[in-house]
Amino acid sequence: MKRTGKLLLISAFTGFLVLVLPLSTALAEEKSQASIDKGATAWMLASSALILLMIPGLALFYGGRVRAKNVLGTMMQSFFCMALVSVQWVLVGYTLAFGEPCCGGLFGGLKYAFLGDVPVDSPFPGTSIPHLVQVTYQMMLAILAPALITGAFAERVRFGAFVLFTLLWTTLVYDPIAHWVWGNGMLSFADGSWLKNAAGAGVLDFAGGTVVHVSSGVSALVFVLLIGKRRGYPAEPILPHNLVLTVLGAGILWFGWFGFNGGSGLDSGGLAGRAFTATQVCAASAALSWAVVEWMHRGTASVLGVAKGLLTGLVCITPASGYVTPMSALVMGIIVAPVCYLFLGRVKARFGYDDSLDVFGVHGVAGTVGALLTGIFCIAGTAGSVRYEAGLKQFTAQAIAVLVVTVYSAIGTGILVKVVDTIVRIRVSDDEELTGLDVTQHGERGYNSQ
Repeated sequence: MKRTGKLLLISAFTGFLVLVLPLSTALAEEKSQASIDKGATAWMLASSALILLMIPGLALFYGGRVRAKNVLGTMMQSFFCMALVSVQWVLVGYTLAFGEPCCGGLFGGLKYAFLGDVPVDSPFPGTSIPHLVQVTYQMMLAILAPALITGAFAERVRFGAFVLFTLLWTTLVYDPIAHWVWGNGMLSFADGSWLKNAAGAGVLDFAGGTVVHVSSGVSALVFVLLIGKRRGYPAEPILPHNLVLTVLGAGILWFGWFGFNGGSGLDSGGLAGRAFTATQVCAASAALSWAVVEWMHRGTASVLGVAKGLLTGLVCITPASGYVTPMSALVMGIIVAPVCYLFLGRVKARFGYDDSLDVFGVHGVAGTVGALLTGIFCIAGTAGSVRYEAGLKQFTAQAIAVLVVTVYSAIGTGILVKVVDTIVRIRVSDDEELTGLDVTQHGERGYNSQ
């Protein structure tokens, strides 16, 4: 009888464990999920997809502006960045950009290498979205940055050299800069950051004006200065082969940019709404501003000009989109378009460098203008425990950050170009350039009638 009682007691206790432990586990999981906001997560997933769509948009925008014999080679470079940088990002890119600050904030530590210690369901610190969603969202920005550079050296670079350069540049240039600004590194608002101590404030870069556009624009310029001009440039006309593709690409870029800027608040609330509205207003005013200036200067408003104009507005508003009012965004668009128009029309012609698709003139210049105007037009707010507001202090911080990123990008890119050229000759031969990249680099033709 006593033995039977013990068996009943053990059975009851075992039954309790079988029934209650799964329930307690479920409650614990529900509690861990309580800080995850489904609406914010849904918006961030959509924003990530919107940015990814920008890459095919960029491929069309660039592909239509090169000669027919190079359309596939040019588009391939944008598409290949989606594969190459995605793998690099999950292996080492994310941890270098967003790992715990290492070596005085120069880059992130290896805590998140191979996405180790990145929880699947727990929120990213300071947000209500899963940490893994943050990883994916930032991956899309990392893909876009080197893809932008490809427009500068279009029509004259070997595919293997492009692959090696992109891998090295993303790892050694982009990732550290992203850490400086967004990963509590030396240019951020984090306690002990170098820029905060030097200028009294960190850099405001809501969606990547400095991190993405200044770095890629400056790197593009250095790259083309080192490899030289295309055959026949500028004596022979090198005309776009299909502006219809370019306009379609510009429209896709405009559409995708709402994820670029609208998602950078890592939430779906009022901040996303502010960035969304500022993005539309600045792009529209810049397109109108470019059309007016071009009409006054040339007597016509070209389709390509309007496409470039709206792109300068999108780039300009990127660092400021979450920090400015719609009217400030409108003014920024009016300002940036004439600056870039003048730069492309006068400065580029004066120095004669061959930036094939105007990467520096659009992304480098408009990104710099936007970063500086952010310090003038930003609404007062707080970043962590530090308060920021428009004025000399914030403008100085913006200017120092642009200078630091410019110098680092230029030096880093210069070194990498020399290293890659030593390992794998960067430029195609004269015969290959004459034949075109589609055939010589990929064994294909973009058009059967070519």
